[in-house]
Amino acid sequence: MNQFPAWLPPMATVDPWTNDTFDCLYAIFTRDFKDAPPDYEGRIVWFFPEVENGKEVVFWHLTSKEDKESGSRLPDLRRSERLPWAKPMLTHPKEPEIQAWDYEEADRGIKTYVWLKDHDYLVILKRCKDGSRRLVTSFYIEYSNYRRKLEKKYAGRLG
Repeated sequence: MNQFPAWLPPMATVDPWTNDTFDCLYAIFTRDFKDAPPDYEGRIVWFFPEVENGKEVVFWHLTSKEDKESGSRLPDLRRSERLPWAKPMLTHPKEPEIQAWDYEEADRGIKTYVWLKDHDYLVILKRCKDGSRRLVTSFYIEYSNYRRKLEKKYAGRLG
């Protein structure tokens, strides 16, 4: 694997997972997205304030994944440990390690993909009409077929 860029902070410690892990991750989320929200290309990155189980819904999308059978969200170690990377990726979209683009989805909505390609971490934003971006999710890319899907979206990017 390639060396980590100097602007990227260390990963969060999530293994072993403890009763306090979500609280530690929430402190990172609060610092990076609530107390001092990032901007992406000069426009604020925001999120819906809806709360579920005491924390914003988007926080759960940044740290857990849905269990297909039960529908409940379960901790995702790879996603969670990379949470400290999300804000720096959004504030450094022009760095050579980042591939960032807008893509018009089938529903005509425009999503912004910010991909730390060599380290398989992706942040997805929704581009709003006013140019701001809404934080949707982030995750570790586990499968090569998803990498291929991202390459196709990059090839069909806007602009």
